[in-house]
Amino acid sequence: MDADEFRDYILGFIFYKYLSEKIENYANDLLDGDNINYTQIDENSEEGKEMLNDIKEDAIDSLGYFLKPSELFSAVAKRGNSDKNNFILEDLTGILRNIEQSTMGHESEDDFEHLFEDLDLTSTKLGKTEEQKNTLIAKVLSHLDNINFELKNHDRDVLGDAYEYLIAQFASGAGKKAGEFYTPQQVSKILAKLVTNKKSKLKSVYDPTCGSGSLLLRVAKEVEDVSNFYGQELNRTTYNLARMNMIMHDVHYRKFNIRQEDTLENPQHMDDKFEAIVANPPFSANWSANPLHMSDDRFSQYGKLAPSSKADFAFVQHMIYHLDDNGTMAVVLPHGVLFRGGAEGHIRAYLIEDKNYLDAVIGLPANIFYGTSIPTCILVFKKCREDSGRVLFIDASNEFDKAKNQNILTDEHVTKIIETYKNRTELEKYSHNASLEEIKENDYNLNIPRYVDTFEEENAIDLDAVSSELQALEVEMKLTDESIAKFCAELNISTPF
Repeated sequence: MDADEFRDYILGFIFYKYLSEKIENYANDLLDGDNINYTQIDENSEEGKEMLNDIKEDAIDSLGYFLKPSELFSAVAKRGNSDKNNFILEDLTGILRNIEQSTMGHESEDDFEHLFEDLDLTSTKLGKTEEQKNTLIAKVLSHLDNINFELKNHDRDVLGDAYEYLIAQFASGAGKKAGEFYTPQQVSKILAKLVTNKKSKLKSVYDPTCGSGSLLLRVAKEVEDVSNFYGQELNRTTYNLARMNMIMHDVHYRKFNIRQEDTLENPQHMDDKFEAIVANPPFSANWSANPLHMSDDRFSQYGKLAPSSKADFAFVQHMIYHLDDNGTMAVVLPHGVLFRGGAEGHIRAYLIEDKNYLDAVIGLPANIFYGTSIPTCILVFKKCREDSGRVLFIDASNEFDKAKNQNILTDEHVTKIIETYKNRTELEKYSHNASLEEIKENDYNLNIPRYVDTFEEENAIDLDAVSSELQALEVEMKLTDESIAKFCAELNISTPF
């Protein structure tokens, strides 16, 4: 089984365990005065059925879903590892389906619909026979059942952190595919800190290519509160992962709105503006560049569309459209967006000269992303800029630590980038505040070496010393040749020269 397939199973089961423990704790709180625990309710008695109906009504409103005591993770895990009646595959499939169906007709329906569709318990990759599949699944459930995720400990997000860790580990082993669903943690941290600078609360945060949702959740760690999370993701499996990730981090179903569709071709949040926007779009992806898009409010004012073979600026235009007047957006892009001409050069000039939205350009090291070794950059945009006459350039491309397969950014590297941005500091060979006139003189080419001089002057070479060394070598070679000729004469053989 491939790593990404195993990911779907293990993360799906962890999510099921989370939902079970969450509703059990919730139900026990409701039953606090009745001297009974949720697992002690007799599901077949009239009294038990009445209690479950009352709990279900409250749970669906508060949590968004419902599970009966017999459907809880711990109950299924114990039965699967018992000596008798331990075949659980059919029941488990039914339980996962019941979780989704319990939300139908309620506010939470969109957030739970088809959430477990990638967890195929009939797959032959789990075993050749039903017994083998059942044994494997029961063993996995048993191991997970022994882990305490401390859901009642509100000071720690053990399960959420564990989930994030596993997503990162699967990403590191997934090669090129990883870029579809995960942004390296340190890059996420930079983006999150950029868009939350000088803010303690956010009304909204949006990621148009949200992957597993990790970037949205990273933004939430930088402020006291985020009122609403928005995202869009094309890949169905990754979309499911994002919704799970939100719920696992205790983001209420009413606080997130994540949709599954092509962001550029079929945007799902056209009426919304967002205070913070972060994104790591697929680098230089293809898109339709259909001329009909010229009547789309996201693109119409620019006069040109991004090339069909490079959608980078199409994503930028889409994000600019959704950026609120008091908002900040930070997007990771390939270096080519800084200097490529044609339609991209035209769009770049419009954003700087006509709109003056570009706030900073940050060059990152090569080989820090999964699946690609190319150097990348972060562009920061604001519609209301404090330093409206200058654009900050930061060249952080040479500051990294080398790991086995990738370059990595340390906390020190991240802090230096963020502090330089916050204070708009000019550091030799690292950062420069370029005037708009300076950028115009460069024909709106944003290639960082044009603004941050990182040239290291080489030490001067003493030619007289080199000449003396060569003369000394010449003398030494002559003496060596004479010694060899003498030995050859003694051996009565010809010399090699």
